[in-house]
Amino acid sequence: MQRSEACRAKLNRMNQALRHQEPDRVPVSDFFWGSFLKRWREELGLAPDTDIYRYYDLDWQVTTPNMDPHIKPFEVLHETEHEVVVRTGFEAVIRKRLDLPMPAFLRFETDTIEKLEAFHFDDPWDSRRFFCSGDNQIAGVGDSFARNSPPWVETVKSLHPDFPVYGSVCEAHESLWRIVGSENVMLWIGLYPDRIARFVERLSEFALELAKAQIRAAGGLLDGMVVWGDVAYKRGLFFSPDYWRKYFKPGVKAIVDLCHERGLPVIYHGCGNVNRIFEDFIEIGVDAYNPLEAKAGLDVVDLRRRFGHRIAFCGNMDVVAWARGGREELRRAVLMRLNAAKGGGYIFQSDHSVPSDVSGESYDYVVRLVREQGRYPLRLDEFDLPDLQ
Repeated sequence: MQRSEACRAKLNRMNQALRHQEPDRVPVSDFFWGSFLKRWREELGLAPDTDIYRYYDLDWQVTTPNMDPHIKPFEVLHETEHEVVVRTGFEAVIRKRLDLPMPAFLRFETDTIEKLEAFHFDDPWDSRRFFCSGDNQIAGVGDSFARNSPPWVETVKSLHPDFPVYGSVCEAHESLWRIVGSENVMLWIGLYPDRIARFVERLSEFALELAKAQIRAAGGLLDGMVVWGDVAYKRGLFFSPDYWRKYFKPGVKAIVDLCHERGLPVIYHGCGNVNRIFEDFIEIGVDAYNPLEAKAGLDVVDLRRRFGHRIAFCGNMDVVAWARGGREELRRAVLMRLNAAKGGGYIFQSDHSVPSDVSGESYDYVVRLVREQGRYPLRLDEFDLPDLQ
């Protein structure tokens, strides 16, 4: 498929940044809540169907195939005009209130260690994951609620001419908590460490095969891969770093190695404070870490000082400051973070996703500021930090 000249420039910009080279300017993109997009369109006087990625010509997008362990339609257990309760292919029962951004997980059908050990996975190579429309939990039950998501390959094809397109895969913990719930993950690691370890190995095998199948299904149209893997909260990891290293880390490394063999960079998305295992991500070759939550105590300038250019960073714009700050505070927040882009290695984004308490005007101001002062050589004015080069 032919790519636009602007898309080729964006791909070069992204790849240079991830290789720790200085492109023409710092790449910028983001993930958005649907409620923010509605507010943004209304406040900027835009049409209801305005695409924010195209409006700002943002630098990359991520896509999600069907990663449900069981490929099947949602089972609707309750539905009104205000909410819906469904059972998904993760065998999780989820309530989605249509006026709230995030769903509530009510229960998990896999509620004993014996059920977990008996849990089976549908074929990760099943063509329905990539070539057919249908229900799937990650695309359908989140900030929004959607049935019959379009075929993943068609989404990739629709974006490819205009944007660098990344695929995505869940590492073992990201799938595990969706199957049994976060409380059971932590409890069962304590009670049944070896039995959970065996299931983590099965999940890692599933994820690796899903990544292989996804890359093949895309037919050369992917430009990178996002690995989704929340393993921390704002104060630290959910469980022992040693346990993560022994059982979860090998599965992530296998995905990174596969992607690198196929010429695809890897951006790892993990919420919370992962300071205790940051060196591990560098060791296994993760190209960039996202989202670097400010509320978890992460600061991209501090991280650049600590780790140099051994890993790239993606994110860290504090959405709390973005929502509450005036122009001068936002200018300071942006230009301070752009110090981490010296020598490349930084993609500007929020420290998770842009919520509805960020105004359309504030979002617009920040993106235009990054575009203006994030050109190389960087112009950071009084916020330039000479010790970062």
